[in-house]
Amino acid sequence: MTYQPGQRVALVHTSDPHTPLRPGDTGTVRRHDQQQNIVEVTWDSGSALSMCLDAGDRMQLVTTTPQPTGELVDKATGWATALRRMRAAGADAGRTAAECWAQDAIGARGGGDTRLAARRVLAGINDGDPAVLDALPRFTLAGDSVDIAGWELFADATGDTTGWFGLRIAQRDEAMAVYRDAFTAAAVDRVADLCHLAASPTGRDVSHLHPDRVRVGDVGVFSGEWALTVGPDGSDRLEVGFVGTLIDHWNGWAVFSCSRAVAEAVVADQQRRRDQCRVSLRDAGVPEDELDSRVDAALADVSFDGDVIVADHRAVSGDPDAIERIVPDGDARYVVMGRNWCWEAVDPYACDRIIGDPPDTNQA
Repeated sequence: MTYQPGQRVALVHTSDPHTPLRPGDTGTVRRHDQQQNIVEVTWDSGSALSMCLDAGDRMQLVTTTPQPTGELVDKATGWATALRRMRAAGADAGRTAAECWAQDAIGARGGGDTRLAARRVLAGINDGDPAVLDALPRFTLAGDSVDIAGWELFADATGDTTGWFGLRIAQRDEAMAVYRDAFTAAAVDRVADLCHLAASPTGRDVSHLHPDRVRVGDVGVFSGEWALTVGPDGSDRLEVGFVGTLIDHWNGWAVFSCSRAVAEAVVADQQRRRDQCRVSLRDAGVPEDELDSRVDAALADVSFDGDVIVADHRAVSGDPDAIERIVPDGDARYVVMGRNWCWEAVDPYACDRIIGDPPDTNQA
């Protein structure tokens, strides 16, 4: 850049080992020799040291009227304000770092199974796993000395370009600790938010539907042990979960109501499992004329008859009268096998698919 006579500047760095100038000292530009890239400065301390910019000397324009050193931080209210601004700046930097981290770890550049990667990070955060936490964005000084880095951060956050060098050592340490802690907390929180999105079967954050938070009258995701499968990392997974409203409990299990679309998906899923059972029995050598009875004995036959669900579990229960007709309520909602199957509210992030439209956080 070009410096103009009369501009106020603050020293950032000089390689001159003999000068008494220190980072943060201020002065006034006399002349800028652009051919040699040397800036002549009259420093407030009385020094006339010129800045050789091509040799690594660095300074910064002072765009506001400089305050006497330490004026901002000599008062308790001023110091509290400075710390709040350092905390806010650290949090902003932490969130930005998390966004960059996500691009490589769970984003388009990450490659591999990003949902699996996101689930692992979330589990590590929840468990406090050092191996995961240590791999998240961390605040570093990027090679600058503490004084130079601290001055730059403090000046950017507070707008006070000279106050840093009026601080006591304990105050500098406190300011840096506040910035660092805010950076770390914001980075971890933002990483968790981004992982919730990446790990979600719906592409949205559904952490508010965690089973521990589902009470009667609340929306949740429901499934059962029949849907258990093994994930690519060997963890227990659920092939599918269904969105519904918890309306009751039966023998410790969940009873929920759902929309027609979800009810149709539950019925279709049951038919799919019956088809899978038939194939397995046939492969095991069961004669064709026995397949129907064997499938019926293993899994109830559930189907739609108009707007009514017919659940035939006579063979399963051994009761010749065990045919249930499930009609929708006045809001066109169904309770599918609510007191016959062992439904339970489940973690939506444990599901490979979710059927239904989960509400947003502010609607749950």
